[in-house]
Amino acid sequence: MDVRAQIVMVFNLDKCIGCHTCSISCKNIWTDRKGAEYMWWNNVETKPGVGYPKQWENQQRFKGGFVVDGKKLRLKAMGKGPTLLNMFFQPNMPKIEDYYEPFDFDYGNLAGAKDSDDQPVARAFSQISGDDIDEIQGGPNWDDDLSGSQIYAAKDMNLQDKQVVDQYDTMFMQYLPRICNHCLNPACVASCPSRALYKRGEDGIVLVDQNVCKGWRFCTSACPYKKVYFNWQSGKAEKCIFCYPRVESGQCNACAHSCVGRIRYVGVLLYDADGVEASLTGSDDQLVDAQRAHILDPRDPKVQEGARKNGITEQWLEAAVKSPVYTLVKEFGIALPLHPEFRTMPMAYYIPSLSPVLSVFGETHKLLEHGMIPALEKLRVPIGYLASLLAGGNHQVIEKALRKLIALRVFMRGENLGAPVDAAVLSDAGMDRASALKLYRLFTLAGYNERNVIPAQQREDQDPEKRKQQAGFGILEKTRRAK
Repeated sequence: MDVRAQIVMVFNLDKCIGCHTCSISCKNIWTDRKGAEYMWWNNVETKPGVGYPKQWENQQRFKGGFVVDGKKLRLKAMGKGPTLLNMFFQPNMPKIEDYYEPFDFDYGNLAGAKDSDDQPVARAFSQISGDDIDEIQGGPNWDDDLSGSQIYAAKDMNLQDKQVVDQYDTMFMQYLPRICNHCLNPACVASCPSRALYKRGEDGIVLVDQNVCKGWRFCTSACPYKKVYFNWQSGKAEKCIFCYPRVESGQCNACAHSCVGRIRYVGVLLYDADGVEASLTGSDDQLVDAQRAHILDPRDPKVQEGARKNGITEQWLEAAVKSPVYTLVKEFGIALPLHPEFRTMPMAYYIPSLSPVLSVFGETHKLLEHGMIPALEKLRVPIGYLASLLAGGNHQVIEKALRKLIALRVFMRGENLGAPVDAAVLSDAGMDRASALKLYRLFTLAGYNERNVIPAQQREDQDPEKRKQQAGFGILEKTRRAK
């Protein structure tokens, strides 16, 4: 058992209001410079929709992530031969049109225009070329709030039944905030010929060494989530750094800190690095369970012993025990990885959304299971859609998580109204009163230090050689280095 530590973020999709405060805080801190205008390390997408960049989930086009080749994994994009042939050309990389041509407005003309009979205007211009833009064609969330529109929603790769967005009573919408997943088996790291990308051994954050990066952009092509960007000014790759200068001092990420809906949870997971590749070679619908199997119980004495042997400090072990992320991902099993079928083992998890609770009774009350709470099979967001997004198509995984969320709502509604519900509501979902109250507190009442349990780095207590040995380079890269 090879025990490693990973800093992880969980998103509660049921609470995201799509305000983009997280995106703006990240933008102002990390990508407010020339060449990075179009980069949104944190973005919030409207689902169903095409996403950012457009159609990033379509790996038939972009060929990101890994595929199973026999009993081994290989990059979907290309092998060693095609890598050499495409060293200076990336055929599968998104174009600027798939993002948007970054623009600004000539506000100075409003005050500095010469005397004229016409009202001066602030014309749009390209931040890349400086040329005027007659008509803006796109933006970072161009389809914001347009779920149900045939122009955008019907093009969602996860929407199996396109007729869902044709009728008013079956339309649905949710928000999907995204950052780099800092995967356990990152395709960006495995694809980089110059080895500029690496996964830190102490906390699992994936970074780019700007001094080593040659700007070949294999990482952009290989990342199935398209969270590695190319800076056209510097000629270097850039990506979300999980706010590591903040995290190292025990502070949470800027996006999580600014989140209005308090939908984000940051904490530590301990995982077993042995056998990760083998667990990723199974079928798509088995990948969620396989990923959970590698997450270790931080209270297990054997796990703690293995962690100490690998240089994980007592402060990090304590944080792992208190981690809200472990509670949501492993203990309750309601937080799920985004597109596990890309086989990068992402370390950002999502709690699936539920339908709104009805405020009044009407003709639809017959569809309800527990008073005002929708029945599982009558949820507005189709289970098949959520399964495609978060479970590799496994409906049972989604249904199990949703049953717990519905049971929690039913139980707490009864508690608040003084009308206790049947105990079977919780037991059927695999919960009891204590666990329901624990989950309820984490969702609603938990303060900053409960939602964000982030241990500060203690480099003085860590062996430099041990930390160097632990540095992760992805499964394929570690194999290549061993040879």
